[in-house]
Amino acid sequence: MRATRDAFGKALLELGKENPDVVALTADLGGSVKTDDFAKAYPKRFFQMGIAEANMVDVAAGMSTAGKIPFATTFAMFGTGRAWESVRNTIGYSGLNVKIACTHSGLSVGEDGASHQSLEDIALMRVIPGMTVVVPADYAAAFDLTKRVAAHKGPVYLRLGRPKVRDTYKDGEKFEIGKAKILREGKDVAILAVGPQVAFAMEAVELLAKEGISATVADYFTVKPLDEVTLKRLAETHRAIVTAEEHNVIGGLGGAVAEALARIKPTPMRFVGTQDTFGESGDPELLWKKYGVDAAGIVSAAKSALR
Repeated sequence: MRATRDAFGKALLELGKENPDVVALTADLGGSVKTDDFAKAYPKRFFQMGIAEANMVDVAAGMSTAGKIPFATTFAMFGTGRAWESVRNTIGYSGLNVKIACTHSGLSVGEDGASHQSLEDIALMRVIPGMTVVVPADYAAAFDLTKRVAAHKGPVYLRLGRPKVRDTYKDGEKFEIGKAKILREGKDVAILAVGPQVAFAMEAVELLAKEGISATVADYFTVKPLDEVTLKRLAETHRAIVTAEEHNVIGGLGGAVAEALARIKPTPMRFVGTQDTFGESGDPELLWKKYGVDAAGIVSAAKSALR
């Protein structure tokens, strides 16, 4: 078990060595968002902006117009919430090459509680025209996708977590932005997941198999642009689809999938996520269980969708 934010820090450090145009900014949270190693190695390319997230985003935007590849880092609640207007008007409207890399997303922020558990950030970012939204499942995914995000032209929101999460991939796994990964092939229900819920989906497959239900698992790490080619195939070859995420069921992966299916292939669906509610302080594993976004919650949703 390893944290996606740790993978981001390692990948950012390597990017600093590989590309002199890569710069990093943070809002008083270098240790938490794992930019400290980059700051030590490349002090002239690291900018501590203080608790001023909107200003950080605007500065990053300016740097991008000078050919830099800025990673603006903070907690998801602040980078997508407090700074949203600057992200929308300065970065999104101009289509600037800024990478908004936010840690501490979802219920798994844990003991920090509802004020810091960003359950709306995917919705806030994917609604901005031209914004790419990437949600890695584990350490290996976060490492490779950080590299992919740096190479991608245009604004990107990279959603990362706080705690150590289950490993789904081996180190060295390669990803392609905009193309989902099929981790298990089944025939009855397709489970589309992002973040920590990918590992839970893999666990749910085994539980469903014991009840004679065959399930596919797809890692939809690119929430936007959504891989509609794979989605259409899954809808045509399965009786139902379940989405799983540690995000509000309104506006997240589930919303994106439902919007696409309404156009290309209406399909019975269930949504695993927080049910239009705030979170609370607690251990991440207990919170995932309480809010039904663990393996048991996915199993229940799959069976309901098939019925």
